[in-house]
Amino acid sequence: MTERNPPGVSFETWIDRQIREATERGDFAGLPGAGKPLPRLDQPYDEMWWIKEKMHREHVSCLPPTLALRKEAEEAQEAAAAAPTEAALRRILTAVNERIGAALRTPLEGPPLNLAPFDIDEAARKWREQHGS
Repeated sequence: MTERNPPGVSFETWIDRQIREATERGDFAGLPGAGKPLPRLDQPYDEMWWIKEKMHREHVSCLPPTLALRKEAEEAQEAAAAAPTEAALRRILTAVNERIGAALRTPLEGPPLNLAPFDIDEAARKWREQHGS
């Protein structure tokens, strides 16, 4: 659609013709989302919707590093409690403990971290009690 509006033809008529010709060629057939309702119609309008959607798709966070680590530690604790095995629990908590330790050695930007490494043995003991091992 790089051609210009021809002289003597109204803009609206020219656009309608372009759409009709594209439809006849099948340019609109099989587009993603065809036949599906528009997303977020039930939510209030947000001017930044496209930025938030892009950040979600790209797995980008705008949280300061300390808050992101707190959130990660909280999610790791939940994942560890639901771990299928004690070894999985230990892997999850060891990984987050390494990041917490690094953050304590070299402070991150943002509010205070207020985290200490998890006591893996205590978490494993609680896991064994809950799972009857």
